[in-house]
Amino acid sequence: MKDLSVIIPSYNTCDITKHCICAVVAACEKSKLSYEIVIIDNGSTDGSVSMLQQINTPFIKKIFNSTNYGYGKANNQGLDIAVADFILFLNSDVFIDIDLDFADLITYMKLHDSVGALTVRVELSDGSIDPASHRGFPTLWRSFCYFLGLERSFSRLPLFNRIFGGYHLKHMDINSVHEIDSPTGAFYLTRRSIMKKVRGFDTDFFMYGEDLDLSYRIKKLGYKIIYYPLYRVLHAKYQSGLRSIHNRKRQIQTRKHFYNAMSMFYKKHYKDQYPGFVNRFVYFMINFMDKFK
Repeated sequence: MKDLSVIIPSYNTCDITKHCICAVVAACEKSKLSYEIVIIDNGSTDGSVSMLQQINTPFIKKIFNSTNYGYGKANNQGLDIAVADFILFLNSDVFIDIDLDFADLITYMKLHDSVGALTVRVELSDGSIDPASHRGFPTLWRSFCYFLGLERSFSRLPLFNRIFGGYHLKHMDINSVHEIDSPTGAFYLTRRSIMKKVRGFDTDFFMYGEDLDLSYRIKKLGYKIIYYPLYRVLHAKYQSGLRSIHNRKRQIQTRKHFYNAMSMFYKKHYKDQYPGFVNRFVYFMINFMDKFK
């Protein structure tokens, strides 16, 4: 049995996928773990398939999809063949520093049975924290504050940031270890046993929202999700997402995935808590933002 399975979906990110794999290998070797890497290519057309086919290493497993099945399904494919007790879902555009100690992260989780998932400090290229890596669940109030800009306006004011900044947990110290609702799927360490209990990612989420949904279901089982900023990784965000797409038609399609995910998450987890007129207003606002924001 291996200590760690690293699952990396890839879609048209050839060069950075190669860099990502090399960085994972270096960090795992330094941590002296038994590990494997599972790469799932989602129908790339940029040379990724050829690059991956040239890698002949026994601890690297590869799955080649003929088309883009989406983030959640690709991760589930990797999960089906992963063998380690601990699973790291890792975006291909995340660069791991060799100083990141996977053994320390796994030891922390072994010592804390109540921890169902863990993330490190995920940084953007400018050194700021990736907001998606430190989130509260998007309740109606938190979403309202975020989209109206109240979170941004009051983010630096004590007490007010607790009231208006709940979506990105603005009142919490990002330099300390603490519990959060959800990290980004870009760096998501969890237990294989838990992934079996929740039956993996919900594949109805094609792109965006699947990490929030997974976190919601893990916490519903009674587990904690921990933000562990003793280590950092760089997220070269939007390499295969919304802002990386130059084709207008595909950009519109990706935006639709984003807002569809918002609607799906609300419908799945919140709609039964509110009367019908509130639900209709929420869906209207999501459709409005999709078309006009």
